[in-house]
Amino acid sequence: MEKRSKRHHTPSPSDSDSAEETRAKDIKERDEFAKRLRKRDEEKVTKVSESSNKRSYEEAAKRLKLEAEDRDKILPKLRIQSRRKYLQKRKDDKVIELEDDIADDEYLFDESILTEREKREREHKKTLLQLAKEHEKARELENVQRYHMPQDLGKGEKGEYIEVDENEKLPNSEQRKWEQEQIKSAFFKFGAKDAKAQDEYELLLDEQIDFIQALQLEGNQEKKDEEKISEYKKARLTIEETKKSLPVFPFRDSLIEAIKNYQILIVEGETGSGKTTQIPQYLHEAGFTDDGKKIGCTQPRRVAAMSVAARVAQEMNVKLGNEVGYSIRFEDCTSDRTVIKYMTDGTLHREFLSEPDLASYSVMIIDEAHERTLHTDILFGLVKDITRFRPDLKLLISSATLDAEKFSTFFDDAPIFRIPGRRFPVHIYYTKAPEADYIDACVVTVLQIHATQPLGDILVFLTGQEEIETCVEMLQERTKKIGKKLKELIILPVYANLPTDMQAKIFEPTPEGARKVVLATNIAETSLTIDNIIYVIDPGFAKQNNFNSKTGMESLMVVPISKASANQRAGRAGRVAAGKCFRLYTAWAYKHELEDNTVPEIQRINLGNAVLTLKALGINDLIHFDFLDPPPHETLVLALEQLYALGALNHHGELTKAGRRMAEFPTDPMLAKMLLASEKYKCSEEIVSIAAMLSVNSSVFYRPKDKIIHADTARKNFFHRHGDHLTIMNVYNQWADSDYSVQWCYENFIQYRSMKRARDVREQLVGLMERVEIDMVSSISDDTNIRKAITAGYFYHIAKFSKGGHYKTVKHNQTVMIHPNSALFEELPRWVIYHELVFTSKEFMRQVTEIESKWLLEVAPHYYKSKELEDSTNKKMPKTIGKSANNF
Repeated sequence: MEKRSKRHHTPSPSDSDSAEETRAKDIKERDEFAKRLRKRDEEKVTKVSESSNKRSYEEAAKRLKLEAEDRDKILPKLRIQSRRKYLQKRKDDKVIELEDDIADDEYLFDESILTEREKREREHKKTLLQLAKEHEKARELENVQRYHMPQDLGKGEKGEYIEVDENEKLPNSEQRKWEQEQIKSAFFKFGAKDAKAQDEYELLLDEQIDFIQALQLEGNQEKKDEEKISEYKKARLTIEETKKSLPVFPFRDSLIEAIKNYQILIVEGETGSGKTTQIPQYLHEAGFTDDGKKIGCTQPRRVAAMSVAARVAQEMNVKLGNEVGYSIRFEDCTSDRTVIKYMTDGTLHREFLSEPDLASYSVMIIDEAHERTLHTDILFGLVKDITRFRPDLKLLISSATLDAEKFSTFFDDAPIFRIPGRRFPVHIYYTKAPEADYIDACVVTVLQIHATQPLGDILVFLTGQEEIETCVEMLQERTKKIGKKLKELIILPVYANLPTDMQAKIFEPTPEGARKVVLATNIAETSLTIDNIIYVIDPGFAKQNNFNSKTGMESLMVVPISKASANQRAGRAGRVAAGKCFRLYTAWAYKHELEDNTVPEIQRINLGNAVLTLKALGINDLIHFDFLDPPPHETLVLALEQLYALGALNHHGELTKAGRRMAEFPTDPMLAKMLLASEKYKCSEEIVSIAAMLSVNSSVFYRPKDKIIHADTARKNFFHRHGDHLTIMNVYNQWADSDYSVQWCYENFIQYRSMKRARDVREQLVGLMERVEIDMVSSISDDTNIRKAITAGYFYHIAKFSKGGHYKTVKHNQTVMIHPNSALFEELPRWVIYHELVFTSKEFMRQVTEIESKWLLEVAPHYYKSKELEDSTNKKMPKTIGKSANNF
């Protein structure tokens, strides 16, 4: 009876009181933490307004101190180098002097008239000269690179990693080295150099695609007969003339007037009309920044925010980061003087946490609103709310397509200001039959245009980095085979992971007589405008993030684009002259298989981070939040459940102190929880390194096709027996030990650019850890604590090895596999934790680490029950003696 009564124990009033007390205490701590954060932020702001020079003085003093330290460190080395150079020069001078002396002596005095002593002296000089020359030859032999035995290090000593090439220390050396390697491999050498054979070589396109013209996008009637600005003329235009030639320029005064008269304005204009670059400048000139407030402009993409800010800084003739700056996730290029600030929409979300009323802004522009990203959709609801209690804040919603009426209705019937774009007619061509391989079709079409069409640049839309790199390789290979009969074709890729200096090359003017082909993701659809594009190739696909709320699996899938996107892409061809758009699908497919509009991102992805941010902003009723298009009910509920399980929300759905701290990190809630758990397990240094490496996890290891075996061997050298999280930590720590060397990355087949980005992310995360009051401590010797901290964040992502020889996720019972690149691919431990599920040919777990099932009861007792975690490895034999049949 006693056991039974315990089992059906009802909570007593004292239990509920203690739970209520715990909740009240947590909320009090949360509010105090938020107050401390706000106070720290205010202190930073007031210091700037009181004396803007103080920080710059401190920075200058810091720089001078570092310079003095560097000088003390470098000067002794420089003295030695200088002395060596001087001695080398003196030796060379002496050798030349000796040669001249012997030559003069032989010319002036014949050997027959010399005395014995003079003959001996002459012979002695000749012997010295010969020895000097032989010594020089021996020195040259020494310079040949050969294997040296590594130095023996005593116990506890750490060897210093030495760069092979001094040039590695110079800025952009890694980029130059890569370019030199590419140029070397680009030369196609075979057979004898026979000029005649080259002359007789004929241009031959192996295959061609038949296109048929179906329709034409009309240009503005009054602009059709306008003189077409050639690329070379345009290159000679000054910045001022270029600004005046933009379609938005004639509407400048009426636009400023409309902004002054209305608080919210919907600005609709063709991509390339100058909305993004010119409107903030017009507002600045009209005096909207005179009271010390800023003009903000959001962009859906990092690359767009950076490139647009750089362009506006150039137009205003100021240094980027001063009057004009940008702020993106993990990178802030602004200062106290910044009055025009470009940022990603996610960055503006984070600013709401420290400044809920956007008090430092006089105008906020939500640009590229038609892209309907998750952050943009949430921003609509937030800024609409702010305008109601801040009548002095002007709000511009800028869109490129015909969604303007929908935006106007959402923002209480706000007026629409239309800017006609300068668009020339665009002829649209479709293929006669569907194409089996659209990447190959892209390459064939590029060469077809290059061989048959008049000069003008080509823009190709592809889905991602991998496809772009494949296409670049195929184009390079085929243009080399065709030879010099074709004019020069400059191949320029552009995607988010590409270094900024390489991205900037797409904006450089094309050399005379050449043609450039830009291979881009759908970033070039609206966010970037590239001059002199006459031809557009559209395969009709884009990558889209889709979240399945039933399985909890997120997948990045290649899907057909919408009709709106297809028309947007075609419009890129009619910017400077009449253009042509080649669609690699049939006219029937366009009419019957493409959706009218793209599904907004908010309706198809995981909302964990968005819900956490909204909760941190004090928005508790998410079901009735003013969404332009509400997300599916199940996805919203799943996000709330996940945040409750992670301890970010309490049983009333209110934000906890842990949740408020998690909201400070611009990461997935599970990653934020892992960072917070590192405080309990005393391993914050290691967890921050792992978190930084996870932000670039897909592009750490480099695997060139011609050195696959070497690359795989180098990767295996980093493997940790307990899994991939500790493997990537090994990579980061060893790179740090080599003093962040470029050469080390080359030798170990690791991408230096990704490591550099991981280092930047790590520095930002360390700053945020200090901000949420977590001390940085190390526990490198104990990997159990590190794995427990990872489990505390990612206990949702657990898989168990089942009898059938494959893994199954614990909660959804879904069959998954360990990714072939994983350190545990051949180990197959019983219980594993994974970072993400990726669906390619199968459902693979990426970044897998071995754990013990009993840890789950320690880190998430509310989520897992001991029955779920039972397996033969955990069960022990009973201590009592079993009863035999006779005893009964």
